[in-house]
Amino acid sequence: MNADKRDGSLLSVNVGLPQDVAWQGRTVHTGVWKRPVPGPRQVRRLNIDGDGQGDLAGHGGEHRAVFVYQIESYQYWQKQLGRDDFEYGQFGENFTVAGLADDRVCIGDQYRIGQALFEVTQPRVTCYRVGIRMNDPQIPALLVSHRRPGFYFRVLREGTVQAGDEIVQVAAGPEAMTVAEVDALLYLPGHPRQGVERALAIPALPEGWKASFRAILEQPGASGTAAGNAGLTAESPPPAWPGFRPLAVTALEPESTSVVSVRLADPDGGALPLARPGQFLTLRLPVAPGAPLLRSYSLSGAPGAGSYRISVKREPHGQGSEYVHSRVRAGDRLEAAAPRGSFILRPGGAPVLLISAGVGATPVLAMLYALAAVAPEREIWWLHSARSRAQEPFAAESRAMLAALPRGHRHICYSHPGPGDVRGRDYQTQGRLSAEVLAELSLPRDAEAYICGPAAFMADVSAALVAIGVDGGRVRTEIFGAAPSQTPGIAAAAARPPHPPAGAPGAGPPVAFARSGLTVPWDRRFASLLELAEACDVPVRWSCRTGVCHTCETGLLAGNVRYAPDPVDEPAAGSILICCSEPDGELAIDL
Repeated sequence: MNADKRDGSLLSVNVGLPQDVAWQGRTVHTGVWKRPVPGPRQVRRLNIDGDGQGDLAGHGGEHRAVFVYQIESYQYWQKQLGRDDFEYGQFGENFTVAGLADDRVCIGDQYRIGQALFEVTQPRVTCYRVGIRMNDPQIPALLVSHRRPGFYFRVLREGTVQAGDEIVQVAAGPEAMTVAEVDALLYLPGHPRQGVERALAIPALPEGWKASFRAILEQPGASGTAAGNAGLTAESPPPAWPGFRPLAVTALEPESTSVVSVRLADPDGGALPLARPGQFLTLRLPVAPGAPLLRSYSLSGAPGAGSYRISVKREPHGQGSEYVHSRVRAGDRLEAAAPRGSFILRPGGAPVLLISAGVGATPVLAMLYALAAVAPEREIWWLHSARSRAQEPFAAESRAMLAALPRGHRHICYSHPGPGDVRGRDYQTQGRLSAEVLAELSLPRDAEAYICGPAAFMADVSAALVAIGVDGGRVRTEIFGAAPSQTPGIAAAAARPPHPPAGAPGAGPPVAFARSGLTVPWDRRFASLLELAEACDVPVRWSCRTGVCHTCETGLLAGNVRYAPDPVDEPAAGSILICCSEPDGELAIDL
């Protein structure tokens, strides 16, 4: 506890309710417009009277009740940007203050302002909306790279505040880590382990930040360009080779009435690079002359076999699966990108739940192979849902492995058992693998869960596991096809299948969106690959749009990109940030 001391003053109290604003042909719901208010205002646990947040996923809540920015940073940006049009609330802050600089204020510091008591919890996570407010899209990146993000208060004691109030520090945060230091620890290159461990020891730091720092500590190898930033995006090991290379088809094996496995090897007889259990291959299929089709299929074989096995379900009207089933033969050669993906079996000794439906068994089967080889003593549950034995892929294969495991369990559900399917031998439950079925099993609550199957199945099973006590942070899913969009604050619009952008085709190199099955020429009227994808209605995920948050990080299957601006911290090798890049030649990306 420090002796009370005057640390600054409150220059302005700024509030504003969320509003809809037009931006790039879309509607954004945002509370970034704050205006000064005269006289006293009541500060409550979640915000200030008259104030509101537009995106509660990124702003607001107990640990982000009041946003603070300094007049000294105003003066810095006026000089840096050559602007003189600022007003209080310009950066979306609730409190404009004198003093309390980001490189002096520490996470966990406590301050008395007026009748209220506050605690510093975290730096502000900048997003694109502050760029809209400032009419400068580079602002989110500049706030981070220049180490002037601002910070949030948690309200420890409610009360009234008003402009002119003194700001008095009444307690110092443990570890004495400044706002600028903690912000840089997550977003700027380096991520020194000692600093991350200190940040994790600060009680006031919210759980979301701590989860990011724990991910950095758990990341294999040193942080940096090759490894990427595990605190911002799921770890995706660097690909074993760039672009596409030919692989020889050595065998095709039926796994069920609708699934066939394809074995692939090095044409020269060498061992293929090791794949991680749960990863996938992207193939370039010559469905039509001059127009190869990109399709991704999970690896289903033993990860250390020296060759690869993919398993492909024949889908109605599926061009890729139809080609594999009807035209691929042993002796053919297929072009493949290196194994990729972040849906990967993690090391450890906790029980493992491998949960799948239909052909979703492919990646978790690779995990079962890995567990049987290196960790047979772990408790392993194989939970699968199929229509019948005839349509259950890998039935004999999975049963044989589980029978050899001393702590192996299986529970199979058939929705429509065939005439010869025997309950108790072939399956345990008639119907689907539902929340009710899971609740009746003696599943270990401390398990790591890996789920693959249709989107609705994964959502239902994930919720069911959390409901019975499994930690949601230990539940991981794999998505076939395009991932759902993440476009914070953008008003919902009717979904459309991916399509070429409106207007005349561009004159640039082809850009292939692998998951969406779309290839279009680059057009320089778009400022980034993100903007091109949006114009094509390709599902995208983003937040800052300036190379800070890594939400848009995407696998680079082939080709190269140019950045403008450069990312604040480099993505993992084999990945790109689509929000600030454009193609440097022919390109294929995992979108």
